[in-house]
Amino acid sequence: MPETHIIAAIAWAILLGGAGGALTTIGVWYRNLKKPSWQPPDWLFGPAWTVILGLAAWAAVLAWEGAADTDGRRTIIILYAVNFVGHFLWSPLFFTLRRPDWALVEVVFLWASVLALCIGLAPYSVLASWLIVPYLAWVSFAGLLNLAIVRLNGPFRPKFRKG
Repeated sequence: MPETHIIAAIAWAILLGGAGGALTTIGVWYRNLKKPSWQPPDWLFGPAWTVILGLAAWAAVLAWEGAADTDGRRTIIILYAVNFVGHFLWSPLFFTLRRPDWALVEVVFLWASVLALCIGLAPYSVLASWLIVPYLAWVSFAGLLNLAIVRLNGPFRPKFRKG
């Protein structure tokens, strides 16, 4: 039977991937947004996130096994917990609230949490740190895509207005 840290890493990836998929509605509103010509096809995002979150889960396992003490493991948990929140918030801001402008602000925090993983895992496992690089690259790309959508479509208005 796998050890608890392996199950936790897999659960982290499945929860994030599942929540991201569940909170991403490709409906009329999204289809009507102007998007840059360089945006990948919609079908690519699911497989890309699956690979990226799988690599990040593997990185968690390697870092956990490389941590020599409770403080190191606590650091790893905090890094992944902060990233979980940052990652989780983007889809509801963009798709549910239909606020790509708010998602653009939030993606900065997501990007910083991924960079923190990249740097913070290195003392425990250099390979773990490198396994986060695709995540950092994809969130960087996603941030640029988010910026392009805001520029092409803004200003955005709240979904629910008073009066």
